Amino acid sequence: MQDLILALILVVILAAAGGYVYKAKKSGKKCIGCPDSGSCGKGGCGSGGCSGCGGHCASCGSHDAGTS
Repeated sequence: MQDLILALILVVILAAAGGYVYKAKKSGKKCIGCPDSGSCGKGGCGSGGCSGCGGHCASCGSHDAGTS
């Protein structure tokens, strides 16, 4: 019974995370983990269009980490 409850909790957490990613991508965010991703230019955060991150957004793989 405990395994079933644990599995259900895990499914709910994964579904919530998937829903968040889907909703964020649908709304046009380029870098979901970046708090300033809404201000990114058309090229996305990798092109230097993200004004607030300064290239240090670790959760966005397309940033040039440590360059500024």
